[in-house]
Amino acid sequence: MLSDQKKAELKSFGKPDEVRTFPKGKVELVKIGGAMIGRATLEPGWKWSTSVQPLAKTKSCEAPHFQYHVSGTMKVVMDDGSQFDCKAGNVSLLPVGHDAWVVGNEPVVIVDFQGMLDYAKTK
Repeated sequence: MLSDQKKAELKSFGKPDEVRTFPKGKVELVKIGGAMIGRATLEPGWKWSTSVQPLAKTKSCEAPHFQYHVSGTMKVVMDDGSQFDCKAGNVSLLPVGHDAWVVGNEPVVIVDFQGMLDYAKTK
């Protein structure tokens, strides 16, 4: 959560604090106000269960996400079977337990305000 600091901060994804790469994607991370914000760029053909699951070693994605969709289309399928497409301009809240993949030929770019602390992190 955001700290109650008294000092203003400015960060840029142009100079991230950390970059994590995985097949067909990357996450750029900035730490600001005590929070870790991530910008994910996911290329056509990216799918969580084939690109990130081997790193996470979990049945489905266990990172909760609160994210703004900048570009592209991403299909999300929750473990309970519910599903929807996230498109540019959408804001999505995903609890743990989902798979997702890029739909079409346009990269997906997402800014995630919650679920990136350990996302695609290698031990």
